[in-house]
Amino acid sequence: MERRDFMKNAALTSACAAAAAMVPGVSFGRVQEAGTTDRGLKWHKAPCRFCGVGCGMLIGVASGKAIAVKGDPASSVSRGLGCVKGLHSVQMLYASDRFKQAFVKKNGQMVPVPISEALDLVASKMQETIDQYGKDSVALYGSGQWTIPDGYVASKFMKGCIGTNNLEANARLCMASAVTGFLTSFGADEPMGCYDDIEQTDTFVLWGNNMAEMHPVLFSRCLEQRRRNPGRVKIIDLTTRTTRTSRAADESFLFRPQTDLAIANAICHEIIKNGQVNAEFLSQHVNIMKGKTNIGYGLEDHFKFKDETTPIDMAAYQAFLADYTPEKVEALSGVPARDLRKLAALYGDPNRKVVSFWCMGTNQHTRGTWANNLIYNIHLLTGKISKPGNGPFSLTGQPSACGTVREVGTLTHKLPHGVVMKKKHREFAAQIWGVPVERISAKPSYHTVAMFRALDRGDIRFMWTQVTNPYQTMPKLKRYAAGAKKDGRFVVVSDVFPTPTTAVADVILPAACWIEREGLYGNSERRTQHFDQLIDPPGEAMSDTWQLIEVARRMGFTKEFPYAEETHIQEIYEEYCRHHAGLKHGLAPYDELRKYPGLIWPYVKGKETKWCYNEKYDPAVKKGSGFEFYGKGDGKAVIYARPYDPAPEEPDADYPFWLCTGRVLEHWHIGSMTQRIPVLHQAMPEAYVEVNPEDARRMGLVDGGEVRLTTRRGTIVLKAKINGRGNPVPFSVFVPFFDENKMSNDLTLDAYCPIAKQPDYKKCAVKVERV
Repeated sequence: MERRDFMKNAALTSACAAAAAMVPGVSFGRVQEAGTTDRGLKWHKAPCRFCGVGCGMLIGVASGKAIAVKGDPASSVSRGLGCVKGLHSVQMLYASDRFKQAFVKKNGQMVPVPISEALDLVASKMQETIDQYGKDSVALYGSGQWTIPDGYVASKFMKGCIGTNNLEANARLCMASAVTGFLTSFGADEPMGCYDDIEQTDTFVLWGNNMAEMHPVLFSRCLEQRRRNPGRVKIIDLTTRTTRTSRAADESFLFRPQTDLAIANAICHEIIKNGQVNAEFLSQHVNIMKGKTNIGYGLEDHFKFKDETTPIDMAAYQAFLADYTPEKVEALSGVPARDLRKLAALYGDPNRKVVSFWCMGTNQHTRGTWANNLIYNIHLLTGKISKPGNGPFSLTGQPSACGTVREVGTLTHKLPHGVVMKKKHREFAAQIWGVPVERISAKPSYHTVAMFRALDRGDIRFMWTQVTNPYQTMPKLKRYAAGAKKDGRFVVVSDVFPTPTTAVADVILPAACWIEREGLYGNSERRTQHFDQLIDPPGEAMSDTWQLIEVARRMGFTKEFPYAEETHIQEIYEEYCRHHAGLKHGLAPYDELRKYPGLIWPYVKGKETKWCYNEKYDPAVKKGSGFEFYGKGDGKAVIYARPYDPAPEEPDADYPFWLCTGRVLEHWHIGSMTQRIPVLHQAMPEAYVEVNPEDARRMGLVDGGEVRLTTRRGTIVLKAKINGRGNPVPFSVFVPFFDENKMSNDLTLDAYCPIAKQPDYKKCAVKVERV
């Protein structure tokens, strides 16, 4: 840096510090805010860009730049709070390496071109691939960061126009088990409760979820509920490693990986044994089923599985649970039998309300659907469900994994309403889309892992990726990264920054980010959140929605995408709402969403439905029924007899440790955005490996010393973290996955839940060596 630039930067940094001191509670950007005070800003609402909590932010804009952030006190989600990521979020927009123009690979080199030329190439190459190899040779891979209009246009384009179901999103990697859990147990997706449960409950049971770091604003609400009700409210942490959440909890129970299945069954065993079943609720509103066992792990190409369920009675269910006494499960899980009984007593106490929270620990699991079912079993046995302060709640990690992937249906088998396998659902979509119903394929094609395997094999030849970075996030990464580079593949990437995925691209399209375009997200509690375009995108950067529309029109689908650029978001959203009209999933009108920091669906006659399936709160429930789980034909939820199964790869003599991967407070997912925020990068500049102190002493490891991790798939070297914020149990290590220079997914296994098709990033065998 030249002296002149250094002095200028120092002055601007001082101005930043002064501005922050003058305006408490506001986070200012790094450079753009010089000389700014709160008086010169115009504040606009927007949901946070990062996780699925959906915190309400107020963005301070001046001179055409977003330069400050503060929590929105009008937001019922965050109530004026924000985490360290959200409060510094606008800084990423001004990173020096933003893509501002398109790039095309010519003679092996990426060359800048006008975006119109790049879009022409994308359309022509896509059509050429279809003509040569068929419509199922092209694929679109999106994200839970797609806005609702992005995902809706993607679904209409691929399924209604191209006629292929080769549409997937990275939410398959993080919450597909939650979807299949809800669908199998209740016949409908997404939590039946809302965040208001936090202020209504007595007990929080966290199933493998480090809320203190992953969902800190919600966790602060849990802590506040306990503070206001001392001695009554309890926080219970079920975990495989000690974390900041463990230290804040009233009790923390450490269990061996994969044995959460057995723990849930032990709780049900005790509830029945102690006579704490809500017999009236059970008889009126619940069926009991069993499914297939020995279902495999999805490790083979072309793996197929279809579950088959049969009814069983209560006696058969009790006989099944006989293998899950607290003593037997203690031997399996490592959790003392007395603690299992204590946990069962909290769930079983009829005078105590209980909320169960979970996220990736339960969902990224080779038996993820089963794990979700088993948590639901506990709530169904006790009748603690669909009531304020009582219910199971699967949290999400992306801002619109629910709104865009689950509700719009950007998965191979899904439509905006229903599934491709059902003719009436295809007919319904075709009528709204204005396309021949025959164009919508009735056969699901590739889920995410299968899609990247197909690209590797050559069954897919063209792949367009938007708002995600699969060549950092896919498990068993080396196979899939190599597959994208093979001859005869054409890879298009729409992104904001350079990533390992843009590094393998043939075309890079510069994307508008967050508040540089209008959009809508859907958070974990069924809340739809609108945000306006607040600033202009840099250079020729364009929203993902409009990129898709431009390519679709170039391929001859002008009639299907008639939207005006000035009003396209409203037009698309209002078209999308037609898919969900009615009492069970009606969405709030566009004009209402512009007024508020978000509204929960079903939105009926101007009112949010905060608790589904309960006649007292849900207008879709038949009068006089009390509860109706209307996703099922008979209105009854299902308890499943699901057994414990071991992980597909466990520690052995050659690879004696467990490996778990996950996130950290400072960085969101892969870190491509948050590592470009200076204060966050400085706080957490690189990935590390957490090592248990006993293991460290035995192996001669020191804090900060280099450690080599090796699995059957790869090797990486990381610095050891001993007695840090997290502490794994002996013969177990933890590695965060945010660092593209330390690819943790070179180590992970691509085994997945056969029902959900979601990979397990939490369990594989690893060798640990001092370098």
